[in-house]
Amino acid sequence: MRHPFRLRAAAAAAVAVISACGQGGETGEPLDPARVTYGGELYQQHCASCHQPDLSGDPDWKTPNDDGSFRPPPHDSSGHTWHHSDRVLLEIIRDGSDFPQSRMPTFDDKLTDDDIEAILDFFKENWGPEERAYQQQVTEQDQGQSPEP
Repeated sequence: MRHPFRLRAAAAAAVAVISACGQGGETGEPLDPARVTYGGELYQQHCASCHQPDLSGDPDWKTPNDDGSFRPPPHDSSGHTWHHSDRVLLEIIRDGSDFPQSRMPTFDDKLTDDDIEAILDFFKENWGPEERAYQQQVTEQDQGQSPEP
């Protein structure tokens, strides 16, 4: 076999997604339609110019720019946003990214945490059931590891 590590990694990812969906394909708490709509409006106003109105991101988001930074990723199921917990996503949107390869600006002066959570609900509404279930599991695990305020 030419790529046993890739095969093992793909199998592990599949098991994680299947495990996340193991409860009858549940996708977590129902989302409030009004909040999803509000999040969509905020997304169009603050995020769509970089991440595209349809959440698709830059078509070459995985290809580094000449300076080593990356283009805006998609926030639909084709991207990696759903791999992160709600807390991590909120912090990246609010505080910007501390990854040197990212050009993500801060939005703490434009969006409240409640606004950002509405945007996250808009993302979730546009993910498939497997991505939603996986992201919910990641969020629950993160909450279990985070210190209480």
